[in-house]
Amino acid sequence: MPTRQGAIARAAARFDDGSYKALLTRLVEIPSTAQEPAFAPELHRYLDQAIRPWVEEMGFAVTIHPNPLDGFGPIMTAARIEDPALPTVLLYGHGDTVRGLEDQWRPGLLPWTVTEEGDRWYGRGTADNKGQHAINLAALEAVLAERGGKLGFNVKLLLEMAEERGSRGLQEFADLHKDTLSADVLIASDGPRVEPGLPTIATGNRGIFQFDLVLKLRDGGVHSGHWGGLTTDPAIRMTHALSALMDPRGRILVRDWLPRNGVPAEVRAALAGCPVGAGDGAASATIDPDWGEPGLTPAEKIYGWNGFIVLAMVSGQPENPMNAVAPSARATCHIRYTADTDPLTFEASLRRHLDEQGFADIAIENAGVRMAAARTAPNHPWVRWAQDSMQRTLDTRVQVIPNSSGGLPGDVFADQLGLPMVWVPHSYNGCKQHGPDEHLLMGPARQGMLAFAGLWWDLGEGGTPGRASGEGGTLRRRGDRA
Repeated sequence: MPTRQGAIARAAARFDDGSYKALLTRLVEIPSTAQEPAFAPELHRYLDQAIRPWVEEMGFAVTIHPNPLDGFGPIMTAARIEDPALPTVLLYGHGDTVRGLEDQWRPGLLPWTVTEEGDRWYGRGTADNKGQHAINLAALEAVLAERGGKLGFNVKLLLEMAEERGSRGLQEFADLHKDTLSADVLIASDGPRVEPGLPTIATGNRGIFQFDLVLKLRDGGVHSGHWGGLTTDPAIRMTHALSALMDPRGRILVRDWLPRNGVPAEVRAALAGCPVGAGDGAASATIDPDWGEPGLTPAEKIYGWNGFIVLAMVSGQPENPMNAVAPSARATCHIRYTADTDPLTFEASLRRHLDEQGFADIAIENAGVRMAAARTAPNHPWVRWAQDSMQRTLDTRVQVIPNSSGGLPGDVFADQLGLPMVWVPHSYNGCKQHGPDEHLLMGPARQGMLAFAGLWWDLGEGGTPGRASGEGGTLRRRGDRA
């Protein structure tokens, strides 16, 4: 007789016998970076040669679509429908990666080769996101095998190849294919757990609002001896403008950028006792307890509050300094914001604040939403259902957070498709995604495989929550992506 424990045991065996590592190796070997035009053919190859045959063997009908926006990677949809009356899950992932950065990996490691060291698999995409969506599909395969080719629910798959370029085209694609993507719930994996050993469910994502501050005073630099002390230095002025936005300990001074009513009660309740840490010593070196909004816990700062970051700033030529007062200064900044604030007010608030502080000469350029925030209520029935299922499988606490700390295309699922979101990350915040030496920890990956085998099994047992439109609600602030 097929059993839940049998499905979980099959998933464990696929992980332990090397089958999953072999699969991950094949996926990572495809250099599907979306950030280098020369690798554009690899984006299609990943979908057509690595994913399509695999999911077709599981009974999915597959279509690979061109991106609605020219110059961005293709999008795959796949569907496995047993009965339209059964619950339908939308499973999401992305097969594109950031640049390989081959020359920056430490000796013995290569971005497009999986290298095992201790409890880690190194390689580009192992954590973000090839390794994560492969875990979920491998677990689905195990449940199919245990149930003799049946699931007891429907699955739709969406794999995009432009997430590392801001998921450009995904909003337009969702508008064109709403029926294709219709479902009861989104269940997907991306990003890190709160700690490596603590299974996590995120119910949304913070958004990104980006802008440039620009001060141009003259057409060229002027001699620092003749003019220094007589003419305005744009670097000094830009520095003071930035200090008017945030105090020396990281408290945001543009208070209109923040949630008007503080951290919502349901968010604070979800984050009670929530740890924040990399688990490998990185946290102690990275978390500054005195930085940020006073009175908030570290978890509330990154999961329930907004952050202001200066990504880059330049004045003059740092690589070849001249004995001159620079003609201009530029700072590129962004706000990581939660769904409790409206990003469409950010630019006006910034302009008003700069003017009030005496910086009317500082221009704001290129302002806009790069990735929108979205959130499903942490106590939504689908979230509680998933948490119960995972805790039953893993026999340990599962932490629910109201949103991931980073960006995801959650607005597409929450705003456009009206789906509650259950994000189950399999990585951790020390995985070095987006940098050299990216890796996936085997322990959390194996737990993720077992947890998803349990989730897929439980979906086929009945007793799932009702349709997405009727329960719990989703909070989102979409705005318009720039």
